[in-house]
Amino acid sequence: MYAVKTNHMSSRVLAINPGSTSTKIAVYDGEEERFIKNIKHPASEIAAFRTIASQFTFRKEIVLQELAAAGQETRSLDAIVGRGGLVKPIESGVYEVNDALLEDLRNPPMGEHASNLGGLIASDIARSLPGEVKAYIVDPVVVDELQDVARFSGHPAFQRASIFHALNQKAIARLHARETGRRYEEMNLVVAHLGGGVSVAAHRAGRVVDVNNALDGEGPFSPERSGTLPAGQLVDLCFSGTRTREEIRRFITGEGGLVAYLGTNDAYTVEKRALEDARFKLVQDAMIYQVGKAIGEMSAVLKGRVDAILLTGGIAYNPDLVEGVREMVSFVAPVAVYPGEDEMRALVTNILMARRGELPVKVYK
Repeated sequence: MYAVKTNHMSSRVLAINPGSTSTKIAVYDGEEERFIKNIKHPASEIAAFRTIASQFTFRKEIVLQELAAAGQETRSLDAIVGRGGLVKPIESGVYEVNDALLEDLRNPPMGEHASNLGGLIASDIARSLPGEVKAYIVDPVVVDELQDVARFSGHPAFQRASIFHALNQKAIARLHARETGRRYEEMNLVVAHLGGGVSVAAHRAGRVVDVNNALDGEGPFSPERSGTLPAGQLVDLCFSGTRTREEIRRFITGEGGLVAYLGTNDAYTVEKRALEDARFKLVQDAMIYQVGKAIGEMSAVLKGRVDAILLTGGIAYNPDLVEGVREMVSFVAPVAVYPGEDEMRALVTNILMARRGELPVKVYK
């Protein structure tokens, strides 16, 4: 999906994308995928580790074993890219892994997440190889390009945070720009990532100037997340004595959205059941409504000057949901649909662009 131009520069790239219960790895020669594997980690295996950081050696060794078993020689690599983690808020882009970045991946200021391991494993493998093999991260979820007015919450005790699907949103935005013969940095776009979480962002001239916090409590509800909840009712619940802090956090992330309403986090099941079950259809319609409303909000951020509205993520495969959103927002701008997400190719594409000089390699401080 993320096609890139070819060139004669050697560009054999290993991509590493750790998730909570899996580690995805892929090897590319330029834009050609040579190997890809989704390594599953059973819950019993993960349970042996008290922290995500303590999984480092275990996950790195599995990556090396799978590459060796597939005949993928690490000594031939030109670059290694890992999924960025919960580091300090940074601008979008490609970052070479340096000592400052390693420190924040080991001791993440924004909290533990499996993606923190991506840059650590990439760096460790790169340092073991001969030559000048570099390790990088690309567009972690903490990419922060918010305009100043977007940081206000309504009370100085709270500040809005930028946590969203930066990797896929930026890749889809650049893809659409290429397909339409324009530069991403010259366009105004509203991009809605519809997956396990939902993030809706205003992209203005290459920067995400506003976006809902898709992780812990803003925007539309999703398969497992509640999105924005009524503040007064939430306060009452917190002090009711009927729920622990951890239980309330799970209300927001993990046990909200479709899980809370319908008992399933499988959006495909909801899509099919909605065809014949009125309750499922109403909940799906509510999700459509909230996504459409959020797109309208971000269109206002761009003052109505929107070149296109882009729908992406796994739930964008649902034709009824896509059509429902389109009916709500197509008066603002044309709607283009890019279902699914290809994070591995997105990681590699950014590295190829950096090696061609089309994107700068930034320094993490």
